[in-house]
Amino acid sequence: MRVPDKNLAEIWDQGFTVVEGFLDRDTLKAAQEALWEVYPRPEDYFADPGKHPDLARSQFAGLRLFPYAQGALNRMPVYPDLVDAAERFLQSEDIEIYKVELWAKYAGAINYDQFHHRDYGNHTLVVPRADRVHTQMTTFVLLSDVTELDGPTKLVPLPLTKDIPLSKRDLKMGEMFECEVAATAPAGSLMIYKTDVFHRGSDFRAPGRSRFAMLIDFQQRGWRWNGKMSWPDRAGQRTMGDALAHMTPRQRDLFGWPPPGSEYWNEQTLRDVAARYPNIDMTPYRAQVS
Repeated sequence: MRVPDKNLAEIWDQGFTVVEGFLDRDTLKAAQEALWEVYPRPEDYFADPGKHPDLARSQFAGLRLFPYAQGALNRMPVYPDLVDAAERFLQSEDIEIYKVELWAKYAGAINYDQFHHRDYGNHTLVVPRADRVHTQMTTFVLLSDVTELDGPTKLVPLPLTKDIPLSKRDLKMGEMFECEVAATAPAGSLMIYKTDVFHRGSDFRAPGRSRFAMLIDFQQRGWRWNGKMSWPDRAGQRTMGDALAHMTPRQRDLFGWPPPGSEYWNEQTLRDVAARYPNIDMTPYRAQVS
């Protein structure tokens, strides 16, 4: 579904918003089924957690980075309504995806409680501007139902922290817990938040629970002090080529691929890129080379 204007306005006012029913049913179902090619099904995990010690190494042990072997997961970052929301929130069509992470958590694997922190710490070399310029849009797409029992992300509304200097990235454990809002919502929902919002991961409150989400972040292109992942670093992976091959030219552009009409394209680059990625249709790029 298209993110309503009121939700985008809420991000500026409160620092975050939750949109229920964001993913269409087929996209959600396909992504959920693909999860079990990456992670153990919850019933399998809880039958014998000892078979999956890797998921207990740290709070972040369940992170898996883009691209994936599963097309249903690779389609998530370029979901049209998500791109539309990013263009409207960032007030530009010249945007890029700068981070994609898939995240699984299982109750009891480790204590997932965190202190409140601001994400800009590892999303930019500097600090966010307060005037809606150089803004980054960070998101969670929920692939499982998240209730108070399921370790929801908890956020502090911006009006309550407006007097805390941006230079302060972390709060003490327990500080402002009384002010936090839990981002609970059914599977298929979207949470959007800003990198200057204090938020934290919380622990599960019942055994046998699990949580799955994809984190997809956007920003206006060209601010070299912002970012997190390098897509060329993954270009040597077969899964990256497969993901790019199934994208439109606009979707590839979100990962930094030169668009049709770019001065980059000539007969030599068309030939050699086609040889590197034989499954990509080069017609849209060739059409604008004289």
